[in-house]
Amino acid sequence: MTDRRGADRAGLDAHGVEHGFPHREDVRASLTALYRRLGPAGVGRYPVSVAAADVALSPGEDPLLAATRIAGTLVRHLRLPEARMVVSFRTMEHAATVELAAGPEYSVELNARFSTRPRDIGAALAHEITHVLLHRLGLGFPDTGRNEILTDVVTAYLGAGWLLLDAFRQDGAESQKLGYLTPEEFGWVLAQRAALFGEDPSPWFTGAAAYEAWRRGLAEAERERRLPPLAGAAWTARRRYARDRRLGRAAPGAPYAFTGGAPATAVAFPCPVCRQRLRVPAGRALRARCGLCGTVHDCAG
Repeated sequence: MTDRRGADRAGLDAHGVEHGFPHREDVRASLTALYRRLGPAGVGRYPVSVAAADVALSPGEDPLLAATRIAGTLVRHLRLPEARMVVSFRTMEHAATVELAAGPEYSVELNARFSTRPRDIGAALAHEITHVLLHRLGLGFPDTGRNEILTDVVTAYLGAGWLLLDAFRQDGAESQKLGYLTPEEFGWVLAQRAALFGEDPSPWFTGAAAYEAWRRGLAEAERERRLPPLAGAAWTARRRYARDRRLGRAAPGAPYAFTGGAPATAVAFPCPVCRQRLRVPAGRALRARCGLCGTVHDCAG
């Protein structure tokens, strides 16, 4: 895992950190891939996020012993098989690396800076141990960049990734970001998880930057849950949707697509939970059940 993914897009702040939702499609694809691999029952095995107290250092605790203990906590949280933890510190460019070869041990190397500034050991370990989970599940994308985004998404959605967002800090004393998602994208994934499990991660954030990114991600997730053809869509969006349906074509950038002529007889849109594409009759109110995650959504037609 690197501290910051390089980007040539607009949206970089004064610290060189990318903001917004530039990886939107890859994030959505990652969430769908997770549901396809685990199914709703498998995802449901992670209803409670890792507790802050379980991944924090005790006063005077040795960083290496703490890292080993925290790694064990994350292995158990992610429901990986129990095995001996081998954690070490070394000087390197990235925040951490993990050994994915088959074997009886989990071997993780952390950047040497965490030995003197151990506050975010849990965040670095969460990403790397999720790599182990994905490796054992056989879940991944061929492209390295997309695979790292997948790892961040799964870490957050299965209850350990709030640590990565909490590690985002920008103040007079420090500037740091871990992971490949933007801070707002981490907030979006955490908001998706919060909606599913009724969990509020906001009390866990220790800095203003992380909390603000969570709020922006939450706002975007809530906006998406109010898009047509969902019944909770705002009036202006419903009016635009009705016009598009009469014409039988969606405007550029619309979150839905029509088929069946003009007026359209069917509409396709992403499931608000797993982002799998749903296709339902257009023009009447109904309840749509997602075949992938099993959630039911009220549609206005």
